[in-house]
Amino acid sequence: MSDNNNEIPAIRLLRNADGESFFEIGKVRTQLKIKSEEFWFANTIDSWQIGAHAAPRKQFVITLSGKLKFTTSDERTFIIEPGIVLLAEDIDGEGHQWEMIEGYENWHRIYIPLVEDSESYFIKD
Repeated sequence: MSDNNNEIPAIRLLRNADGESFFEIGKVRTQLKIKSEEFWFANTIDSWQIGAHAAPRKQFVITLSGKLKFTTSDERTFIIEPGIVLLAEDIDGEGHQWEMIEGYENWHRIYIPLVEDSESYFIKD
């Protein structure tokens, strides 16, 4: 967890001009309102989520249980687990892929799509 009480660790998935995905490590600010019209809980995995894929929309993915290793187009990897927020912004191009490290049967998460042009309050390290 972040040492600063006003921040939570986060990783942002992006894509470059060539359509390749990459990520930035940082944090999101707390106590600030982020525009969203809906959110939902998930505990199953759809077939399109297996293998390389782009995010279907700009969204936060909040992992409640489970541990995943993500790989981007540049072959770099990062880990998402409870306590680390994922901001998926690689909505087109090659996308990313992931594999479960722990808790495959228990990957519980919340998807929170952002309203277009909404501020995410992500701060790159």
